[in-house]
Amino acid sequence: MRNIFVIGFLFIILSCSQKMVDPLIIIPAEIKNVMIHEGKSGLGPCEPTICIDPTDPSVVIAGSVLDNIYTSEDGGNTWTRDRLKSSLQVYGDPVIRIDHKGMAYYAHLSNPDGGAYRSESFLDRIVVQRSGDKGKSWNDGSYSKVRGSKDQDKQWLTIDPNDNTILMTWTEFDKYGSSQPQDKSRILFAKSIDQGLSWSDPISISEKEGNCVDDDDTTEGATTAIGINGDYYAAWAYNEKIYFDVSKDKGMTWEENDRIIADQVNGWSLSIPGLDRCNGMPFLKMDHSNGPHRGRLYLNWSDQRNGEDNTDIWVKYSDDGGMNWSEAKKVNDDDSGKHQFLSNIDIDPITGIVYIVFYDRRNYVDWNTDVYLAFSKDGGVSFNNVKISESPFVPNTSVFFGDYNDISAYNNKVRPIWTRNEDRSLSVWTAIIDVKN
Repeated sequence: MRNIFVIGFLFIILSCSQKMVDPLIIIPAEIKNVMIHEGKSGLGPCEPTICIDPTDPSVVIAGSVLDNIYTSEDGGNTWTRDRLKSSLQVYGDPVIRIDHKGMAYYAHLSNPDGGAYRSESFLDRIVVQRSGDKGKSWNDGSYSKVRGSKDQDKQWLTIDPNDNTILMTWTEFDKYGSSQPQDKSRILFAKSIDQGLSWSDPISISEKEGNCVDDDDTTEGATTAIGINGDYYAAWAYNEKIYFDVSKDKGMTWEENDRIIADQVNGWSLSIPGLDRCNGMPFLKMDHSNGPHRGRLYLNWSDQRNGEDNTDIWVKYSDDGGMNWSEAKKVNDDDSGKHQFLSNIDIDPITGIVYIVFYDRRNYVDWNTDVYLAFSKDGGVSFNNVKISESPFVPNTSVFFGDYNDISAYNNKVRPIWTRNEDRSLSVWTAIIDVKN
């Protein structure tokens, strides 16, 4: 099964200057879908993560819940599957990134005693395992200081392109799932300067604390970006707002007062038919390319400002380190009034082109769902959309579908990754997109 997409040159006239910009990229004539892993009914592979190796773009490493690890040495056309192992146990929320020396990192939740949801040590730390042989073998893992019986969840990684410092942010719960008013949540930060062998002690960077219900009033979905000048940026969702913080001393201290940089109508825990819960968590990305928008900071999220039956994907950007932001731009270019959800963003560090992947129901009146890719060559001012999934699927509310997808772009190679459902069975897919300018 193949879909053929031929998109001619699209010229965009900038109304403010009446000057013609360079034509947008051409999506390749063929977009091939590749199934990475097909699971069985029940808890199947989901929350997929993916990264292209910048030292060898033919190498792509991916992962999914709970402990799946996938490796490809032909650009994502074929895959080998294994299961990640650690003495601390691997318990989901996978995030895979590869540094600029080819070292791969797999961050995940912990279950040291094997007593998920029963043992006090369950979720007591975020574990990061590393691989120096393109994902074939992994060490046992490292972690930031354990903070008693508190629960650690929903981490994300960013790697400094200059010195390979790894930034990690996540949510700490006093007690996961508690509705007691004394139990709070907050955003923590730690970093590694030795390629994941050790970590700084975690510090709290969120001014406001949320509850522990794991819903809209919980501080959640923290991601980071690294400025051209070395500043660190963090964003997260809480109480129908997206908060933003900055460190100008390599993460030692952060601004005392967090800034609200976006409204998130109906919060980060969105209601989407067919899904038990849909996460609209924000993603930060910095353009480190040598292109015209080098240094531009992007924020991507989803919300329901256009109605509960019309979830949309949004992006805004800042050219001054987050002090000032553009107006929110709707990424999905439809007027269907349908749901678009579970987005993620990457910026090609060579070309500076912005890519956003998301689920989309614009073509249907029911729960049928496609996967779309949006791309922008003008720094997020405008986006073109293309359907990249070969066929739709229908989710099932009784099947855990996960909180995110992922996308990786490097030197005109784009590898999105997503979950699909067939008869209560989940599978993980990518698309082979090799862009030609």
